[in-house]
Amino acid sequence: MNIGLFITVEGGEGAGKTTLIEGVARILHERGLRVITTREPGGIPIAEQIRGVILDKANTAMEARTEALLYAAARRQHLVEKVIPALDEGYIVICDRFVDSSLAYQGHARGLGIDEVWSINRFAVEGAMPDLTLFMDISPEAGLARIHGASDREINRLDLEGLAFHRLVREGYMKLLQREPNRIVSIDADRPANLVLDDAVAIIIARFEGLLAGDVKQV
Repeated sequence: MNIGLFITVEGGEGAGKTTLIEGVARILHERGLRVITTREPGGIPIAEQIRGVILDKANTAMEARTEALLYAAARRQHLVEKVIPALDEGYIVICDRFVDSSLAYQGHARGLGIDEVWSINRFAVEGAMPDLTLFMDISPEAGLARIHGASDREINRLDLEGLAFHRLVREGYMKLLQREPNRIVSIDADRPANLVLDDAVAIIIARFEGLLAGDVKQV
């Protein structure tokens, strides 16, 4: 029986998650493994529509609990429609953001409470948690500088938050690292992309060496 792997990549704005995910997926493909990459909020049509509402710069009146509930709703649909079926078929699923984003952004930075936001998401995910989470750690100052220096990147509603908010996001992630050190692994993302990629691949191989050798789905 094939066993899938669920890997998530987390971090503040400008941490380089997209670049890392593309690189990891390419290397795992080269090892003969089948990989699906996806993102939150989004990944499937219904969740992408919710994403549009959440990140629309015009929706500045959105209240924090509304925001948290919308993320959880998008997460549920994405899980049941895309992530869980892929895992059941033995694929490696690499997802750009998952529950930890809600806990750091809405739970800590928005002040709703990590435990309170987790209660919403516990209902949404129904036990489907990542096997490994890579946290791309970068200072908020460096991350925001990357965003504003990238002409091809669309600026969304969360990017417009002040530096104090993004510092709270990183603080929230630090709390999650302390809570779940076995699942969440921190990577210094304030380095060249190739070094970050090398670290991420080494962590994945060390953690799942037996599975990557043949238990997950081969091409």
